[in-house]
Amino acid sequence: MAISTEFIENLAADIGSKVYIDIAKWHLYLNDAHLHMPLAEKLAALLEDGDISESNVKAAMASLKVSLGGGQTTLPLSDLVPSQCYRDLMDALEEHQQDL
Repeated sequence: MAISTEFIENLAADIGSKVYIDIAKWHLYLNDAHLHMPLAEKLAALLEDGDISESNVKAAMASLKVSLGGGQTTLPLSDLVPSQCYRDLMDALEEHQQDL
């Protein structure tokens, strides 16, 4: 079963409004950082496979590199997201899993 574009867009909107990057106690939500859609595309594949374990979600987040300092350095998204956001993300993924 192929996941629809609408499903991915809804997932991205949910992720973008719940998950943020924490840098020096500043919260930059993924929709503002334009990272919500690439992450949603990766996570949609996990949802389709029924494989949304926390370790797989963290691996998907680690595969997205975030450019800092005008490209002077990059860090995996997983290193920039606080643990509370992981819990919120896992809850959102479980809700979206039911929509498939």
